[in-house]
Amino acid sequence: MTSSAPRYGLVDREYGIQLATTSLADDGPVWMVNLMKYREVADYLDGRKTAISGQEADDLYSPIDSLTAVGAEIVFLGDVDQQLLGDNTVWDRIAVVKYPTRKSFIDMQSRPQFQESHKHKEAGMQKTFVIGCQPLQVPELPPDLELLDWADVPYPPTKDDGPVVVMHVLRFEDVDAGVQTPAHLEAYQSTAAVVASKHGVRTPAWFTVEGTIIGDGRDWHQVRFNQFPSKAAFMAVVADPTRLKAQHDHREAAIADTYTMIVRPKINQLRESIQE
Repeated sequence: MTSSAPRYGLVDREYGIQLATTSLADDGPVWMVNLMKYREVADYLDGRKTAISGQEADDLYSPIDSLTAVGAEIVFLGDVDQQLLGDNTVWDRIAVVKYPTRKSFIDMQSRPQFQESHKHKEAGMQKTFVIGCQPLQVPELPPDLELLDWADVPYPPTKDDGPVVVMHVLRFEDVDAGVQTPAHLEAYQSTAAVVASKHGVRTPAWFTVEGTIIGDGRDWHQVRFNQFPSKAAFMAVVADPTRLKAQHDHREAAIADTYTMIVRPKINQLRESIQE
């Protein structure tokens, strides 16, 4: 973020102050989940003529040196293969950056190298969400269910259909629930877990949202990442009649708003980043 408001989203100043002023004793890692929508052609504020795409401009932005300087690292990166749910915006790419502290996220913004490279992000990004998150305990499988090896599932990964991560950005119907998972969604999870276990589904990370530093004014409660051995495996879970009934009876009653996307990961160190 620069001194002026970015064109690609609304800054939550209150959450920004929280990030900057969290006491050292209370500070700690924060996972920034980035949803990115690119311009078709990059649009630089200095008026330069260019034919590069918004994604190519964002690739030029790539702030690896600035991230490294503050001790941050990219723990997830992938392109959206298909968006299943969500209005207004069809996202192009997803990234998750783990910062060692909340303050380090703010400190990075003031680094000259970051500010210089940020012009490429400003040019390339049409819209983005940057959602600050903390790890959420993932429910364990019931003792009578086993985590199958991907070689033993009906739709294993293949050369043409490798592993995918399905990402859910969730806002619950009961806004007073805060970060708590509604009972309806917990009931859905119990049924879905049985179906998912037959297809080798993994849950690398679920997060609770503490704030959205850049967004569109909406509040979100959780971000979930579930990994499938293939897109075909995901479609098999989606089509399962038992899961469909649970979705109708419970999931739809719990969720007020969502983005759901199938993502082809290039980097996936989510689980490791939480276990450190």
